[in-house]
Amino acid sequence: MKVFETQNIRNIVLTGHSGSGKTSLAESMFFKSDGTTRLGSVDNGTSNSDFEPEEQKRKSSIQNAILPCVFENTKINVIDSPGYFDFKSEMISALSVADLAIIVVSATSGIEVGSSQAWNLCENASIPRIIVINKLDRENTNYVNVVDEIQSNWGRKCLPVQFIDGNDSSFSKTLSLISSESNNAPENWKENFDEMLAESDDSLIEKYLEGEPLLEDELNSALNKSVGSSSIYPIVFCSSLKEIGVIDFLTLLKNVAPDPSLNREKIQDQSNFVFKTSADPFVGKLTYVKINGDPMKSDSQIWNINKNSGERFGQLFVPSGKEQIPVDSLSTGDIGVISKLNDTQTYDTLGEKGKTEVTKSPNLPEPSFSLAISPKNQADTDKMSMALSRLEEEDPTILVERVSETAETLLKGLGDLHVEMAIERTERKFGVSLTTALPKIPYRETITSKSSADYKHKKQSGGAGQYGHVILEIKPLERSGGINFSSSVTGGNVPREYIPAVEKGVVKAASKGILAGYPVVDVDINLLDGSSHSVDSSGMAFEIAGSMGFREALKKANSVLLEPVMSFSILVPDKFTGDVISDLNTKRGKILGMTPQGNSGNTLIEADIPMGTTQSFASDLKSITQSMGTFSSKFSYYDQVPYQESEKIASASTSEE
Repeated sequence: MKVFETQNIRNIVLTGHSGSGKTSLAESMFFKSDGTTRLGSVDNGTSNSDFEPEEQKRKSSIQNAILPCVFENTKINVIDSPGYFDFKSEMISALSVADLAIIVVSATSGIEVGSSQAWNLCENASIPRIIVINKLDRENTNYVNVVDEIQSNWGRKCLPVQFIDGNDSSFSKTLSLISSESNNAPENWKENFDEMLAESDDSLIEKYLEGEPLLEDELNSALNKSVGSSSIYPIVFCSSLKEIGVIDFLTLLKNVAPDPSLNREKIQDQSNFVFKTSADPFVGKLTYVKINGDPMKSDSQIWNINKNSGERFGQLFVPSGKEQIPVDSLSTGDIGVISKLNDTQTYDTLGEKGKTEVTKSPNLPEPSFSLAISPKNQADTDKMSMALSRLEEEDPTILVERVSETAETLLKGLGDLHVEMAIERTERKFGVSLTTALPKIPYRETITSKSSADYKHKKQSGGAGQYGHVILEIKPLERSGGINFSSSVTGGNVPREYIPAVEKGVVKAASKGILAGYPVVDVDINLLDGSSHSVDSSGMAFEIAGSMGFREALKKANSVLLEPVMSFSILVPDKFTGDVISDLNTKRGKILGMTPQGNSGNTLIEADIPMGTTQSFASDLKSITQSMGTFSSKFSYYDQVPYQESEKIASASTSEE
């Protein structure tokens, strides 16, 4: 078992497009630093990082995993982050505690959607970064072309600090542009390297301009400083599967990655930050924390500033893939795990009692895809609520919502795959099997004209009879007017004690309209008159009369269906704007505005879209924009359904019955 005695800490996160080789790079780093005796493989299901069954099945990461690589007395906490859009929140959480981001780019594919998204997130977080061009063992790769593409898209601050010995097809090792062999580097690389480093260091610029050669020690010192200040984003090369360039990469990280324990200003402003929670069915709740304050010791107490309560804990652990390695203490800047904290949740701040400042939670994307869920059997009913609660605790972008109008429980996430994986985890971790369906649309029914009904409920069957007679008038109300009942009966034709029964019958009838069984809304009902019988009248009789009279009036009032309309804000790259607009038109969307977003190359589209046409919108937008489009939506208003669509809805409702 590895002993973590070093006080030198580096925290990095591997980001990039799914399939660029992030997990393979993490495995190679873990192996080369003696974290394991066998190189883990994604394809063979032996990865130390992708250890969840869902990840092994898909051969792709769906959650953050941490591999501690101890290299030359420096502990490098490698956070392997998913590249797929549906698990974007995992990358955002990792960036909140990492001090350096590694953007992994495949040499065979160049910059892909996930690469660009990772870059933009790093820009927003103002986090230093290194670019790793991976998979250089593959055929038909050209590392110089990939560097040109990176610099064209992300700027000249992206600077190669290495070059390949030989060419791509015979890739066997990397050479530093600081070394004496740098004369063999691609054209202009050495000159650009020296110039950029000199520009980033005031002590070197004058020497460089005077034409004096820069010494290796000077260049190394300038490189170390420039990474932390983000004045340079180094580009390095490797083949993670063949373990080429990995030791050089570890050496670079040890030298240039920011040391979190030295960032005293940040540490004084923050206490320990919880960035991940895992619900383990055997161990219990695991709380992942970044130690921004003083070192922590096992068997101690910590104060939860968010909850204003104390938490006592026992053993501290270091996360190592799926294993938790017990340690006596965690140093400032390190990442550790605390088990079985009762009240602490993801993004809580842990510190000293009396402190009030909490660490700001990262901005997470809103859930955009929903499925209606229900337990498969009665045994799962009692366990479902607990399981879903723990699922929400584990993943802040999972939302469980009960919709009273449709009597459904919705499971919401960032995409169809995100929700699918959550359902699989619910069954595996908590033993709760769920059935799923697309959510029902909460349509409503209303009237467009005034009408009346004279209804007499009269029944005689030998004993006491039933008699209730009502004359009702109904007329439309404005939207959101609900159901408004009033009485203008005079002279006691309908005794006062029976009027509430009439209202009860009307309200009950309004709960299920005549077109497709949806609730009736925005109707004013007035009880004009009626009659009663001294013996046979009762509250029940007048309730039935009110219900049937309302339905009779409804048939003559030109009923229509209403549909919920959602207000969408959609941010897309300019080149996809036309395709997105075309898709919105097929969804009966009303375009309210299109606003170019400065020089970002994006356009904000604002539109109102019927909810019934947007259930696949998250997947559609992902497909149209190559996962580069994002959106948010909220309920706006109810609007009349077009006649042709209304018939389809009514027909579907009849077939369900």
